[in-house]
Amino acid sequence: MDGVPRVPEQRRPATGGTPEAEQASRFSVLGPVRAWLGAKQLSMGSPQQRALLAALLMRDGRTATASELIDAVWGDDPPSQALAAVRTYASRLRKVLPPGVLVSEAGGYAVVVACGALDLTLAEDLWAEAEKARGVADLCQARTLVNKALSLWDGEPLANVPGPYAETQRARLEEWRLQLLESRLDMDLEVGCHAESVSELTALTAAHPLRERLRELLMLALYRSGRQAEALAVYADTRRLLADELGVDPRPGLKELQQRILQADPALAEPSAAAPEPAAAVVRPAQLPATVPDFTGRASFVDELSEILSAAEGRVMAVSALAGIGGVGKTTLAVHVAHVTRTHFPDGQLYVDLQGAGARAAEPETVLGAFLRALGTSDSAIPDSLEERSALYRSTLDGRRVLVVLDNARDAAQVRPLLPGMEGCAALVTSRIRMVDLAGAHLVDLDVMSPEEALLLFTRIVGEERVQSERKAALDVVAACGFLPLAIRIAASRLAARRTWTVSTLAAKLADERRRLDELQAGDLAVKATFELGYGQLEPAQARAFRLLGLADGPDLSLAAAAAMLDLPLEETEDLLEALVDTSLVESAAPGRYRYHDLVRLYARACAERDEQPPSERGAAMSRLLDFYLASAARVYAIERPGDRTVDHLEVTEYVGQDFSDDAKALDWLHSEAACILACVQQSLGEGTLRRAVDLLLASKDLAESGASSLRYELATCAARDAAAAVADAHAEGRARVALAQVLSKVGHFDKASAELRPAAKLGGTSGDPWTCGNAPNEQGIIAYCINQHADSEAYFVKAIDEFRADSNRAGEASALCNLSRALVELGRTSKAIELARQGIAIYDDLGLTFRLANAKSALGIGLSHAGRHEEALDQLVDALKVFVENRQRLWEGTTHFRIAQVHLSARRSAQAAQHAEQALSTGCVGGDWMRANVLTLLGRSLHNIGQIDRARACWREALAIHESTGAPEADEVRRLISPIAAV
Repeated sequence: MDGVPRVPEQRRPATGGTPEAEQASRFSVLGPVRAWLGAKQLSMGSPQQRALLAALLMRDGRTATASELIDAVWGDDPPSQALAAVRTYASRLRKVLPPGVLVSEAGGYAVVVACGALDLTLAEDLWAEAEKARGVADLCQARTLVNKALSLWDGEPLANVPGPYAETQRARLEEWRLQLLESRLDMDLEVGCHAESVSELTALTAAHPLRERLRELLMLALYRSGRQAEALAVYADTRRLLADELGVDPRPGLKELQQRILQADPALAEPSAAAPEPAAAVVRPAQLPATVPDFTGRASFVDELSEILSAAEGRVMAVSALAGIGGVGKTTLAVHVAHVTRTHFPDGQLYVDLQGAGARAAEPETVLGAFLRALGTSDSAIPDSLEERSALYRSTLDGRRVLVVLDNARDAAQVRPLLPGMEGCAALVTSRIRMVDLAGAHLVDLDVMSPEEALLLFTRIVGEERVQSERKAALDVVAACGFLPLAIRIAASRLAARRTWTVSTLAAKLADERRRLDELQAGDLAVKATFELGYGQLEPAQARAFRLLGLADGPDLSLAAAAAMLDLPLEETEDLLEALVDTSLVESAAPGRYRYHDLVRLYARACAERDEQPPSERGAAMSRLLDFYLASAARVYAIERPGDRTVDHLEVTEYVGQDFSDDAKALDWLHSEAACILACVQQSLGEGTLRRAVDLLLASKDLAESGASSLRYELATCAARDAAAAVADAHAEGRARVALAQVLSKVGHFDKASAELRPAAKLGGTSGDPWTCGNAPNEQGIIAYCINQHADSEAYFVKAIDEFRADSNRAGEASALCNLSRALVELGRTSKAIELARQGIAIYDDLGLTFRLANAKSALGIGLSHAGRHEEALDQLVDALKVFVENRQRLWEGTTHFRIAQVHLSARRSAQAAQHAEQALSTGCVGGDWMRANVLTLLGRSLHNIGQIDRARACWREALAIHESTGAPEADEVRRLISPIAAV
């Protein structure tokens, strides 16, 4: 099979020698031939002596005769004293190596190596394990193992070892390495890492242009990345290259792939997935309630529970306990599974609703009386006490195979007397409480349905014809139901009973969050009533926590944020939240993080409006949450940018934020809280909190620069700007407009960004806000630079420098100096540009600003590159790249790859330039589509220089389409690049 590595034929190491020596020594041939004793590297002597050792190591413990070693070292032209030389080399090696490693056998020599002590055999073992993992579809493990094998290579195999044997083995090992790479890249594509693979494949095809398997993988990676034109261009380049160099056509597999890409074969889009196993058939119940005819999904849970219950025969009883929010389908699933496994319990199935969610739960002794009667015990034989009934119950079940379904249990104490406890029996328990204290139970946490399962359930109730014509509205309905089975069943039942309603009618009714719970009731079914049962059982402190924490819009809440909202210590807050988790009213999303189901959140807010006293406590809780996020984000900002005066200009908070022990933990916190922070901003744009909400955007600006949260950050900033403008708050509006402009310029929307900055500059002057007065002209200069108005950008940067100096903001001054450096490069004043960049670096160094120092180094790298000092430029840019990667600034990371590619192209290293340009495309850059077009232009130049003409043309055409759509002046340059090729 193409792309499957063939391991070089090796025999396992021979046994023998001194065990201590074997364990202490290790060898490498996948690079220079080296040996170590413990941590100490040993001297292997002359090249011919290393050639002798290599020949012995590659025989993997087999004895080599003297004549074989002479052929290996010298080939057909050995010196006259070759035999004596071999003996001399062997003697010298024996003195260096531990005793028992180099042995003489039958007129020859052998090297005895312990298992795993030679890098080649270790690589073979790793590949063998990878093949096994791939055979059982564990691609993640297989990729890890292949990567470990590849990491053992340390340059050219048998480097600088002379002789024909070494030359043959070198070629074989290099071929194997390429096969391993191809195999790993093939698995990368199987798991969906196509975009990440393009850069590596581009570099590999440049290094090995005639290797068709690499070209095939590159075509597939490009196609799956949405770059169909480039994928076809790779085929055209390959066909032309093979014809020119070898006079042959591409192999059939490559031709077939080209045709499938031309036909947009759906099978190429993603790796194929295995079909789901069919759900088990429903069987006739005994004492069980009837299963619902439209039971949907939950296949993995059905299989898991069925397997456990079915295995009860021949061992102590199996107990499975299902927990989950009210309405999630615990009873439906339990009854269904009980029917599926009924044949394994021929002696009967018992069922009881323990009414644990209600005010009066069923008493265990009452339930035992009913069970005993069902099992044939007369009333007169049933004792009075709980203990006696439980003992008689277990005695009655002895020797029988009975399934007991205990539905809607209150807690483990209610359940324990009802468990069979006998071999061959099983119990299936459902409860809103997670029964961690039920010894030996298999615990299952039941979540809401997947969107696909939810839509299927809705369709089964409503009818395929009505749903098929309004699929989007149906998806809106099940999403409004939060994919909760009970809510979906109620909504679908209402629609099924109203033939004049369309699905869109129902979707519109459910779109109103304030009315949604009222709409979700039909007959005796109501979502609100289900939640009310759980809420009514909470203690006062738990109920307060449930109400207040439901006010936050974020996807979840950290423990520290919850403590801020409740104004309680962490320990007390954690106890309350864990109690809510135990009742399934709140979910534990991860250790220390909690979330509400969408419908439960609406119910919690309704409870807050109805029950929270005084009503002002709702606003106070949200204000404390805002303070917590602002104070914490300000600390992250200060850690990342020591000396930056932004934190001095933020609103003062009453509630303290979170402490961070180091930079990494601070950044981890900010990015993990991104969605919650931005949701809090949008919730806090009213009177009394507006300025703090805007300042939270300034303090969390890393979210706008990371790429992952930039769109949500932009939406929150737009909302903040509009809110500030509506109340004529010049201070807040000016800051919001500058923050919005920074986001817009980073994605290439320069016209929109300029439209925000013009009024922002005036608002800063009106309000006397030094932050806006410095940052507005700095951002205006960046935009002028990007649209090639370099003289204007110089003027803006000079103004920004003056404003920052007036505010004693040295970090802002350094930023503007580095920006001015970039502008002066374009104006031809390279020496002055380098000087300004060094001034910026000096300020950042003085302040200890590691992150912002990367921007300064990038500016210096640009200046040095224009001065023709390419290696110095690369040093600066590589340093900057490391910092951006460490700080998770993906857009700046991609931009720096672009800058490195520019330097490589200027230095006529086109293959390296193409590799970094691909990295920039994969990562994304500051400047959005405009910058993407610039990267494509540079990539096209690089590919053209290494002979991939058609792919270069595809890159330029895509770049031209982007520039033409935005009216960018760079379109003229790209047209000039395309036209001479098009004319050929």
